[in-house]
Amino acid sequence: MLLRMTALILTLTVAACGGEQTAATAGAAATSQEVYKWSMVTTWPKNLPGMGIAPETIAKKVKEMSNGRLVIKVYGAGEVVGPMEVFDAVSLGTVQMGHGAAYYWKGKDPATQFFTAVPFGLTAQEMNGWLLHGGGLELWRELYAQYDLVPFPAGNTGVQMAGWFNKEINSLDDMKGLKMRIPGLGGEVFERLGGTAVSMAGGDIYTSMQTGVIDATEWVGPYNDLAFGLHQVAKYYYYPGWQEPGPNLELIVNKDAWDTLPDDLKAIVENAALAVNADLLAEYTARNNAALRELVDEHGVQLRRLPDDVLKELQVISEELTAKAIDRDSDLARRIYESFKQYQKDVVAYHEISERAYINAR
Repeated sequence: MLLRMTALILTLTVAACGGEQTAATAGAAATSQEVYKWSMVTTWPKNLPGMGIAPETIAKKVKEMSNGRLVIKVYGAGEVVGPMEVFDAVSLGTVQMGHGAAYYWKGKDPATQFFTAVPFGLTAQEMNGWLLHGGGLELWRELYAQYDLVPFPAGNTGVQMAGWFNKEINSLDDMKGLKMRIPGLGGEVFERLGGTAVSMAGGDIYTSMQTGVIDATEWVGPYNDLAFGLHQVAKYYYYPGWQEPGPNLELIVNKDAWDTLPDDLKAIVENAALAVNADLLAEYTARNNAALRELVDEHGVQLRRLPDDVLKELQVISEELTAKAIDRDSDLARRIYESFKQYQKDVVAYHEISERAYINAR
């Protein structure tokens, strides 16, 4: 019995020592793993609430989840490249990552607009469904692969506002002749109504409104518009945001840089983007109404609904231009359009008896 007990003690001692050695070896291996230091450029002003903080949050989550193995330095619009140069900077490998909105790159390919927002298109909830479970993400990645990019959904503001105007809009005639900052397909629709669409980065909007370069602007919604001080340069605030019902924001990664990452770091980047994608929508949902109340109650902003005849005409034009927004000679563009429209048809049918029916009942 004594011999058996001695043997058992020796066995346990050896096993414990072996375990300590294995743990120490594993720890040494972990600390010796390569550390990646990347840069991310964005289309947003530095520290803009919501959208401007989202890339910082992605970088923070990636660093924490990777235990410091992937460190991302975030630069705001204009710090390294201009806000409209983000796509090219990441595509060319000047930096490894970017955060922005796909409709800014319609000059590269009009089909990019389907991955941000289409007028009278998908809400945030519906957009996430199409991208993550309706085939949208696969089509998006096929499109961006042509530019050596890997895209991820990385934020959504929810339904935006129609925008700020320096005069009341009571009819279609009131839209004619206006110069409005409005990007993407929304801008094309606005021009068909007789206005002039102006494309500019967010950081230029306030001064352009103040100096009369533009007569109207859409930006995001109360949370961001209050932070920009847009109530100081226009007093009429219109809804609903027909042009951006659920704008998806993107994280883009240079394909060559992406291929250098081990699988666990790839998973960390993807999950950090998805976490921010969900959190950003929650943030805007929580903050918008309080900001709207401040704009109306404290700053005297006049909240207006676009007239029905204006909304109807906008929808008619939107349907026509959305169908023309793709390159009909491109098989990929056709597949993107058909996937988007079929998904919208299906999800709207269900939402008639779910989301809309419940909201109307409530």
